[in-house]
Amino acid sequence: MISKPTSMTLVPALLLAVLTLPAFGQSANLANPSALRETAPATYKVRFETSKGAFVVDVTRAWAPNGADRFYNLVKNGFYDGVRFFRVLDGFMAQFGINGDPKISAAWREARIQDDPVKQSNRRGFITYAMAGPNTRTSQVFINYGDNSALDRQNFSPFGQVSSGMNVVDALHKDYGEGAPRGQGPDQGRVQMEGNAYLAKNFPRLDFVKKATITK
Repeated sequence: MISKPTSMTLVPALLLAVLTLPAFGQSANLANPSALRETAPATYKVRFETSKGAFVVDVTRAWAPNGADRFYNLVKNGFYDGVRFFRVLDGFMAQFGINGDPKISAAWREARIQDDPVKQSNRRGFITYAMAGPNTRTSQVFINYGDNSALDRQNFSPFGQVSSGMNVVDALHKDYGEGAPRGQGPDQGRVQMEGNAYLAKNFPRLDFVKKATITK
């Protein structure tokens, strides 16, 4: 059975693995989530340059204002640059959004936003936050591969839709499957604590975001 898209909340570790360097273009403000509270435009586009090619997400703030604002601030400050698509399940979804630098990941782990009412359905191409229960959304998002409308009743609120390049999303590396402990894929806890160093060593074929940019 495929589990729903979840983001883990962990107690910070006493010792972190060797840190990876922040991706080019990341803002120093990423270390302080409370400083990134800019209101997003009513609509905007985000272009993701990835290891498989480019895709574009159109965000509509009215669909999920809290989610759209958070996504705008994360993209604008380079949060997604260098992140891996660490949980890609054929026919279900592609999940990403744990920063490759454990210091930044730790800063955002408890930076939760309030839930938004569900106004759009989790259909193919729609993008939504992963969460671990009510009001636990932080930075992890997923793109739906198919009709996941069952997630609507669980308060997963889409905030945007892939408008071009869905073939790129479809082509993301899927062979690692479900994450640990249910499967052989990446362990979210280790991704958060060890960052891209863990993924590069143990899951080298994962696709990743080279750069995410607000284009309109």
